[in-house]
Amino acid sequence: MTPVAHAGSAVLPPLVRREQRHRRRVLLSLAVLLLLSISPVVGHHLISTVPWLSASQQHLGILCLVALHHLLEPVHTVFHALLYAGIGFAAFDRLRAARRHAHVMRALPLETPPAGGAVHLAASKAGLSAGRVRVVNGLPNPAFTTGWWRPKVYVARDLAQRLTQNELVAVLAHEAEHVRRRDPLRLFALRALAGVLFWLPTIRRLADDLSDEAEITADDAAARQHALPLASAILRLAGANVDATEPAVGFQRTDLMARRIRRLAGEDASVGTRVSGASIGAAGTALVMAWASGLMVLHPLVPAGDPLSHCEHRGSWAITHLICPGLQEASPSGLCPHTTRPQPTGTH
Repeated sequence: MTPVAHAGSAVLPPLVRREQRHRRRVLLSLAVLLLLSISPVVGHHLISTVPWLSASQQHLGILCLVALHHLLEPVHTVFHALLYAGIGFAAFDRLRAARRHAHVMRALPLETPPAGGAVHLAASKAGLSAGRVRVVNGLPNPAFTTGWWRPKVYVARDLAQRLTQNELVAVLAHEAEHVRRRDPLRLFALRALAGVLFWLPTIRRLADDLSDEAEITADDAAARQHALPLASAILRLAGANVDATEPAVGFQRTDLMARRIRRLAGEDASVGTRVSGASIGAAGTALVMAWASGLMVLHPLVPAGDPLSHCEHRGSWAITHLICPGLQEASPSGLCPHTTRPQPTGTH
């Protein structure tokens, strides 16, 4: 989105630039979280043939890599299970949302706006093809956009009576931007990713932030020519029932109303976020565990009969050997002690 400089716009360019930076940070954060969360779980299989961490390197400082391998291998298995469970959950959740949406849309009494009617004329002025607009009798949500490949705009039949012509044009200009950007498909995909990585709530919250920004971007597109009529339309429709079937991008968002009105009126508006410090901390902890376990599974265990077995701790558990300077004599058995069953006796 470019800073709004048209005479009909009331959105402050400094505010737009600040929001652009916020969007870029949100997108970058989402991309980094996706990369960090998926790559250590599946990526190490792609590079496991690269001998970058050899079996002969059995210590990192005083940390025993063999012990770390044994301790973190179950953790790595858990992240694999979480990934597969997330794929299944996301597929089920998105399929359920799509079926529910299709069921609701089939039940709606739809018709194209008649030529010469208020909606048809307003769509033309808003730069929206009338063929992309459907008028619905008794629609509780005043206007929304839905559809993945060829999104359409659905408006309530009484919307032309509730709004002035300029306000109606502003609403349709807002929806036209959702159509142009295919926002229903974008948001559907974001929610699918949030479902796959359900164990990282931060991604779901970032997806919700991007859903807010889709509304702000559509407002800015309409505000180039219709800033004040758009603000007036938002206020007029403030009491509307905004329960829209998902996946859809609804015009009326009660939680964003104050920010949208202030922006369109030319006032400064704060950019909120649903991401909390606790969610960031939880995501960071989970990602560190995922990466550490994924990297340590790359470290090959000492094979049986290898004379380079670095110590003999028969009868001990891996956790008891995690801190080890690696100065013990080689094991006469040639076996890594952590691959053997604990014995009732036996020490150095």
